[in-house]
Amino acid sequence: MEVTRREAITLMAGATVAALGTQISITSAAEGASTMADTATLPPAYRGTHEPKPLPFDPAKLRGLSEKLLRSHHENNYTGAVKRLNLIQQQLGHLAKDAPPFQTGSLKREELIATNSMVLHEFYFGNLGGDGKPGAAVTSLLTAQYGSLAAWEQEFRQTGLSLAGGPGRVVLAFDPHAKAAHTYWLWDHAHSLAWGTPLLVMDMYEHSYAMDYGANAKGYIDAFFQNTNWDEVQRRAEQARGVLG
Repeated sequence: MEVTRREAITLMAGATVAALGTQISITSAAEGASTMADTATLPPAYRGTHEPKPLPFDPAKLRGLSEKLLRSHHENNYTGAVKRLNLIQQQLGHLAKDAPPFQTGSLKREELIATNSMVLHEFYFGNLGGDGKPGAAVTSLLTAQYGSLAAWEQEFRQTGLSLAGGPGRVVLAFDPHAKAAHTYWLWDHAHSLAWGTPLLVMDMYEHSYAMDYGANAKGYIDAFFQNTNWDEVQRRAEQARGVLG
């Protein structure tokens, strides 16, 4: 069977590309292994070894929040933040000693944002999966500060609605200065109460509700309260008061 000159050139080119692709794969694998080895020798602060935590509830059983939404939120936004934090810390560990300060500052800012995203997501998922019914201890804790559970909830909901369409969270936190629980407005991931311990976190980023509710943030907040795990909130409050109180 005769092979034309053009066909011969095409076959040769294909073989070259295939060989080059194999070489690139081998080189990439070797570089990846080298990077992993380098990372393992870094101090703990720069190794980037954080691992995502699984959802602490069955996402198919929450009321008003779909399994698709919850899995997307967990797998894309939360897990993405964990992976991003690992890469940022590894980049900090490999910065040259004579790197300009702005490079360090930029990475440190991103490290704070990724860390808060990881931690606050874990608090958020951790306080879901309940029956939405606060016990006597939590009710007493909030009534002592806000006059009634209803008054606290009204402010918490309104704070959430004020963040609709923009990045942020509403956080009921234990304030060790006042030795009391207080609701705080958090914008993006670079804001939080100094020394405060989150007791109840409500994510108001659109990725936490748009798939189910579109722009209807109120509907999402209603669903959030239907699924709040108040036992976990109480556990956090008791732990915070024991450590920081």
